[in-house]
Amino acid sequence: MKYTIDNFIEINNDNKLTDTEKIDELLRIDAVIYCNLGSDSTQKEKHKANMDSKKIYTEIKKIDKFVGETFMRLIDKKIK
Repeated sequence: MKYTIDNFIEINNDNKLTDTEKIDELLRIDAVIYCNLGSDSTQKEKHKANMDSKKIYTEIKKIDKFVGETFMRLIDKKIK
């Protein structure tokens, strides 16, 4: 199954994936979000991308607390 921002929460329920594969897939989705932003993106679109990243990092935190918290700290620094 190909996961997207619309169904990324289902990744944690996928028993076929290892924890590393789950984190990799979540980070792939996060990368796609930022690849779709451009110099012509509005502040609203950029804000939505940051909020979607936070949701993804929250899911990562459920798999690996240290990694998830590290990403959360980095996104919080970026937003400020």
